[in-house]
Amino acid sequence: MEIQYKDKTYFSGKDLALSAIGGRWKIAVIWCLLQESPLRLSEIQKKLPQANQRMLIRQLRELEEDKLINRFVYPVVPPKVEYQLSDIGLQLEPVVTSICDWGDEFTAFVEKEANTPSVN
Repeated sequence: MEIQYKDKTYFSGKDLALSAIGGRWKIAVIWCLLQESPLRLSEIQKKLPQANQRMLIRQLRELEEDKLINRFVYPVVPPKVEYQLSDIGLQLEPVVTSICDWGDEFTAFVEKEANTPSVN
């Protein structure tokens, strides 16, 4: 089954899903918006200080293009922009929670392995 989306061909829904949420900061941004919403760019930056602004903006634009988040621009000076998850984006909650929980378990595993003497 081939899926055409944004001038690309995907061979399954899994490929399409990974394309939509794949990216260095996308899962982290979604997690932030699941915890508190709406958020402004500066608030997301505070929650993800390792991410530079340019990369966050790029990831937010991609999430918006894929309709996973909604971007609200208020007609004020200076401009006020807020982000929140769309209805389809909110459906990612169990997926993102599972990934984050697994990440905690994997971190514990990695730390345990680092502290275990190797037998060679």
